[in-house]
Amino acid sequence: MFRGNEPAKVDEKGRLKIPAAFKQLVDAQHVTQFYITSTDGECAEIWPLPEWEKQEERLDSSSTMDEAIDNYLDLTSYYGQQVEMDAQGRVVLPQILRETAQLNAQVAVLGKLRYIVVKNLQKLKESLPAKALTSEDRKSLAKTLARPGQTE
Repeated sequence: MFRGNEPAKVDEKGRLKIPAAFKQLVDAQHVTQFYITSTDGECAEIWPLPEWEKQEERLDSSSTMDEAIDNYLDLTSYYGQQVEMDAQGRVVLPQILRETAQLNAQVAVLGKLRYIVVKNLQKLKESLPAKALTSEDRKSLAKTLARPGQTE
């Protein structure tokens, strides 16, 4: 499970060195291939290929008539690219994402449980105040995080 935040840099060739804390996790699973994509062009999602394949299986078992799934597949295919990690633990971010998400220097690499997200560090810092949890958010989280049989 990926968690936490690791600052990093994207080099002039568009390569991101996977931060050590996250690289240990993929090394333990013997993962060298990733699917890098986005659903909004504002960040890069780096999925270990086996996790992305599970995501595809879940989508494939859903209705092909679902417009949300079709939109998701359009976006993740448009921004997506399968890549291999090099011997130095680097992956090349797709050029379209480097441009649209401004992933060209200092970035934040955030753990999102099954995958990691790469965001422009300055844009992330500017957006954090708007992400403060509301009381409705807290209620929703409490329901999601409650153990079976536990009351609020």
